[in-house]
Amino acid sequence: MSMRWGMTVPLSGIPLSEHAAVFAALGDAGFTDLWSSEVAGADAFTPLTLAAAWAPQFRLGTAIAPVFTRGPGLLAMTAAALADAAPGRFQLGIGASSPVVVGDWNAVEFTEPFQRSRDVLRFLRAALAGELVDQQFETFPVRRFRLERPPAVPPQILLAALRPGMLRLAAAEADGVILNWLSPADVGTALAEVKTDKPDFDVAARIFVCPTDDAGHARSVGRRMIAAYLTVPAYAEFHRWLGRGDVLTPMWRAWSSGDRKAALAAIPDAVVDDLIVHGSPDECRAKVEAYVAAGITVPAMALLPTPALDSGDAGAILDVLTALGR
Repeated sequence: MSMRWGMTVPLSGIPLSEHAAVFAALGDAGFTDLWSSEVAGADAFTPLTLAAAWAPQFRLGTAIAPVFTRGPGLLAMTAAALADAAPGRFQLGIGASSPVVVGDWNAVEFTEPFQRSRDVLRFLRAALAGELVDQQFETFPVRRFRLERPPAVPPQILLAALRPGMLRLAAAEADGVILNWLSPADVGTALAEVKTDKPDFDVAARIFVCPTDDAGHARSVGRRMIAAYLTVPAYAEFHRWLGRGDVLTPMWRAWSSGDRKAALAAIPDAVVDDLIVHGSPDECRAKVEAYVAAGITVPAMALLPTPALDSGDAGAILDVLTALGR
C-alpha cells in the first residue's frame, strides 16, 4: 500500500471557509497529502495556504501551477510564501498548462511550452535557494531578482510531463514528475522515459475518481471529462503516443467537426474504464493502489460528481471521504 494517500482540494460544493472540517475528515480517514489544481476554479495556492494553517499534519502540493500565467518572480514569491508557511511539507508542481487556460483565459501567448517550462524550472531552482538571478533565459530575461524571504526549506519542484521530452527533462532537472490522464497500464510507458537515480524522486499522479456503483453515471461523467481534456492537442498527442490513436480518432473527428454529441458517443466504455476510477469505495481504493503498484509514489485523487457529492450535504460528502480513506 502507498505510504502517501492524496486528495485534490478544494472539494466542490463546500466553501473554502468551511474546509477545516474537510481537512479534519481527510486526516481522520488516513489521507496524508492535499494537492491543488489551477484551471478556472480556485487558484493553486489559496486552498493549500488554508491547509497549512488549519491542518499542519498534511503534505501539500500544486498540480499544477502554470509556468505562463504568473511572471517568474511572482511564481517564486508565491511558492516561497507557502513553503515558509509549511516548511518541509510543500512540493511545487509546475507545468505548461494549455492554450485555452494560458491564451484564451489569461491573455498570454502560449508558445514554446517545453522551453518555457525548462526555463521557469531553472529560474525557480535558483530563486528559491535565495540566489540572485540575473540571466537571459531562452524564453524570458530576469534582471537582478532575489527573494526577500527565501524559504528556510526550499520546496521540491515537480514537473508535469506527458511525452518523452518533458519526461526526460523532469528526470534530469526536477525533483519529481507529475502524471495525468493515464491508466495504471500506461504508467510503465511513461516511466520508461524517466531514468534517474535520485533517491527522493517522486512520481505523482492525479487520478480521477467517481465513487459510485452506478457505472452509467460514472461513464457519462467520464465521457464529458475525456472529451474536454483529450481533445486538447497535448493530451491528444499523449494518447497517440500511449497507443490510443485508433480508438480515439472517431472522437477527435467528431469534435473537430463541431458535433459534440457524436464525440461523446464515440468514446468506448473501455477507454472510460481505463482512465476513470469508479465503483464502490473499496473498488476505488483497489484501483488507486493499482497505480501505486505500477510506480506512482504520490496518488492524488480528484473526485468527480456523484449524487452524494453534489447533494450539498456536508455530512454525506465527508462520509465519502472517510470511505475512500485507508
